[in-house]
Amino acid sequence: MASLLVLSSCGNKLNETQASRKDISDLVFAPGTLESDDRYELTAQTDGYLVKMNFSEGTLVKNGELLAIIDNDQNIINAQSANSLHVIAHENTLSSAPALLQIKANLQSAVAKLKLDQQQAERFKRLYENNSVSKTEYENARLTLISSQATLSALQEQYQNQKMTALENEVTQRYASDVNEVISQQNQLKALHAGKIFLKKKQLGDYVRKGDVIATIGNPGLIYARLNVDENNMSKLKIGQEIVVRLNTNKNKIYKAVLRQILPAFDEASRSFLVKAYFKEKPDLDIIGTQLEANIITGTKKNAIVIPALFLGYGNKVTLKGGKKPVSVRTGIVSTDWVEILSGLKENETITAP
Repeated sequence: MASLLVLSSCGNKLNETQASRKDISDLVFAPGTLESDDRYELTAQTDGYLVKMNFSEGTLVKNGELLAIIDNDQNIINAQSANSLHVIAHENTLSSAPALLQIKANLQSAVAKLKLDQQQAERFKRLYENNSVSKTEYENARLTLISSQATLSALQEQYQNQKMTALENEVTQRYASDVNEVISQQNQLKALHAGKIFLKKKQLGDYVRKGDVIATIGNPGLIYARLNVDENNMSKLKIGQEIVVRLNTNKNKIYKAVLRQILPAFDEASRSFLVKAYFKEKPDLDIIGTQLEANIITGTKKNAIVIPALFLGYGNKVTLKGGKKPVSVRTGIVSTDWVEILSGLKENETITAP
């Protein structure tokens, strides 16, 4: 490690040091937050009052579990009404439906009348051939038969049309019933998948509107660091790089993580690129949203000549002990505390604070 010589009269300020050899890492600073994998918002799908809530912060929920109920009588009434109309529409498709029974009765009468008219027409034909009736009487009997045939055909078509109309109406009412059933179920808020309630945003009795967030749910088994990286540093990043993380809740403790995912899109809100870092060991703090600071290790150099970063002056210059003016140095890796010197300063040379 670099040796530091304390020559200040007050004894608490570093006035000079020597360049020495040390392993140094190239770091990319990235602020961020703790996040949960599979995080989603439980949102209201309809307007109304929250009349039931089966959870609180920290509750573990199962996939499909009922979490809250919104009181919206109109949706329930609409669903019941649509279901009743569908039942009626279905009954109208049955052969026992009143409209179909009426047409069927008319059909039976028409069939009986047609049979009689056929017999009458055949009788008058024989009589006409024997000159027992006039041609006019025979023609009238034949016209009556044609009329009965037309009536029967019209009733048969009417029966089919009535049945088709009933079937079409049943389909329409069934669709309306299904839709209203779905809408009525929107009063019930269920978990999309298993997870933990990290944040509860509404209370029992609150009036909510469609789209309001009721709670935030996520996977408690995978807490990761969501980091913001400046676009100028993106070329340095690679999957698998080691990361050192400090949470704002306890900056004295260091967590080790690994870069696992680089999101491809630029985040306009933070004006940065987003990356995900997974912890090697789960953080003690099992919450999301807390701020953190991370250093992504993008490279390491062994046995490099280094000086403390505080001794590097403006324009990459250092002041040699006993020198009259600062001299320029060429730097390499720059970390939070150390600067690599590639040339301009030799090992064990003493420099003073700028």
